[in-house]
Amino acid sequence: MLDQRLVRNQPDTVAALLRRRGMEVDLSGLQTIASRQRDLEEHRSGLQAEGNRTGRAVAALIRTGARPDSDAVTALREQGNAIKRQVAQLEQEEHQLDAALRQQLLAYPNLPAPECPEGASEADNVEIRRWGEPRRDEAFKQHWELAETLGLFETERSVRIARSRFITLVGDGARLERALISFMLDLHCGRGYREVLPPVLVNSASLTGSGQLPKFAEESFRCSDDDLWLSPTAEVPLTSLHRGELIASEALPLRYAAYSPCFRREAGSYGRDTRGLIRLHQFNKVELYWFCHPDSSGQAHQQITADAEAVLQALELPYRVIELCTADLGFSAARTYDLEVWLAGAGTYREISSCSNCNDFQARRSAIRVKEGKRNRLLHTLNGSGLAVGRTMAAILEHYQQPDGSVAIPTVLQPYMGCEQLRSCC
Repeated sequence: MLDQRLVRNQPDTVAALLRRRGMEVDLSGLQTIASRQRDLEEHRSGLQAEGNRTGRAVAALIRTGARPDSDAVTALREQGNAIKRQVAQLEQEEHQLDAALRQQLLAYPNLPAPECPEGASEADNVEIRRWGEPRRDEAFKQHWELAETLGLFETERSVRIARSRFITLVGDGARLERALISFMLDLHCGRGYREVLPPVLVNSASLTGSGQLPKFAEESFRCSDDDLWLSPTAEVPLTSLHRGELIASEALPLRYAAYSPCFRREAGSYGRDTRGLIRLHQFNKVELYWFCHPDSSGQAHQQITADAEAVLQALELPYRVIELCTADLGFSAARTYDLEVWLAGAGTYREISSCSNCNDFQARRSAIRVKEGKRNRLLHTLNGSGLAVGRTMAAILEHYQQPDGSVAIPTVLQPYMGCEQLRSCC
């Protein structure tokens, strides 16, 4: 959430930064509410101070011998009660203004970092580096063709169970998914992350804190009888893991790795990637999440990206790193690196991880602060996929396919799978 003081005192700066995202906004209404709220707060504070002085004056009169029911004491008490009524009225108006201001601020995305490249669309994203040598062959099959031959998942029967864009992994497909999850968690925990298995259902406050609500309600599945939603990403429960907390600076950074199923409606994507594992309503993901000191989030962003890259490097899957331009940033992100893995059968790079520095945007929405002596500051949060499991499986199937129709198992996965190749079975 945007800092209301910044909106109140520097609306032109905020508008200019949002313009970098391609948004033309008029913040005058917000500025008016924020200014009125500040004026009410100052007025209320003055009245409270006056009330305290009146209370002390009553006590002083009684100490000098005045009767509690004397005219002088009674007059002061009536004055104090009148002040209390005024304060209560101002507090109620402040509360209403605060709710209105917060509701409007929740609709605005994070401000882009100064380093974020300028751009009008995803075509302006900047390639940073590449790793590995892509395999290229017109005879290569795409992953769903290989999966059909190897019997790795059921598509038509999954529609019978749920609906389209759901998939049932079977046999070696289920084993490979489980192996990838275990491998990713083991790798990240070996690099200092603490493993978390969060709830699959999250409440509205959790979605609001991470930035999914109110803007992306249509993208999520909701339980109609409860204030609960199917989590679209482990980023949501991990953000709320410390919601409302004050964390000692010496405890930072807190680094978590969480496996979770993810659920998304994929509204607006109908007709795209209708086959295979690329775009599903339910998929598995290992998420990396940092709570860090605000002075070190730039370094943390480089590290969380390197930790996600480590999975692809260990699996020996070619990929490239893309920095998103201002127009392509996610709602909560100030700066983002996407990892795009090479899909040899499709002959293209596809996103497999998005590593974002959200600065204090989510921490402000979730009231998470770091304690520094007598001073409390909003900390910074970062998140990154480490990795999307289904897309990793798709990349392995396409990259490691063999001329005889089998698929080789990456060396680091062989202990988890107990075999070196996928054929009709291991």
